[in-house]
Amino acid sequence: ALRKGRRRKPMFTVKRLSDTANKGPNAMKNCLIVDDSRVIRKVSRHIVETLGFEVDEAADGQEALTKCDESMPDVILLDWNMPVMSGIEFLTKLRDRPDGRAPKVVFCTTENDVAHIREAIDAGADEYVMKPFDHDTLQIKLQLVGAA
Repeated sequence: ALRKGRRRKPMFTVKRLSDTANKGPNAMKNCLIVDDSRVIRKVSRHIVETLGFEVDEAADGQEALTKCDESMPDVILLDWNMPVMSGIEFLTKLRDRPDGRAPKVVFCTTENDVAHIREAIDAGADEYVMKPFDHDTLQIKLQLVGAA
């Protein structure tokens, strides 16, 4: 029985999105999805949002660099083959920046031979996932890089 005047400590607290605007320890992580396919960006966005990320999108590497200038994301899902600037070109330029080592980069591509995977890792990718991928596969990859 509870005594009058005493309140129980809540078992959990609910955070509102507005509480995570600053980059405190409980801030929502953000993910930049870089792919020239609008369909792939839409599917990826849905998966990543269900994992609790805020999402931004870019259609090519050049647009992605501009987005990184505006606000460096925590995670980048990166396509290999894109017009204007490829994923490898983007990754090389990103990693050359003073703050460019910070984001976790997961290459998402149809290229599955060992040479492509090695090139991506050498350029600074943290993980590699084959298209098409599903929710569980992407969640595992994000957990492997410490982002989910």
